Amino acid sequence: MMLDLQQILADIARAIVDDPDSVAVSMTETDHTILLELNVAPDDMGMVIGRNGRIAKAIRTVIKAASNECGKKVSVEIK
Repeated sequence: MMLDLQQILADIARAIVDDPDSVAVSMTETDHTILLELNVAPDDMGMVIGRNGRIAKAIRTVIKAASNECGKKVSVEIK
C-alpha cells in the first residue's frame, strides 16, 4: 500500500495554520528522490516553521517515517 505523501503533508499543515484553504502541496518525483513543496499563506509561515524550526523538523520527520516503504529519499521544502 503506497501512502499519499502529498495528502499527509497537506493534512498536517492544515491542522497547524489559521488559513487551511491556502495550503498547497506539489510533488516532484525522480528515480531516487521525491520533493514535496509546501506552500502556505505568508502569515502562517511562522506557525509551520515554529520556534527554531522545531515544527518544520517534526513535519519532515513524520513525512520521512511515512515514506519509509517507498524506498526513495523524500525531502520537504516549505515556501
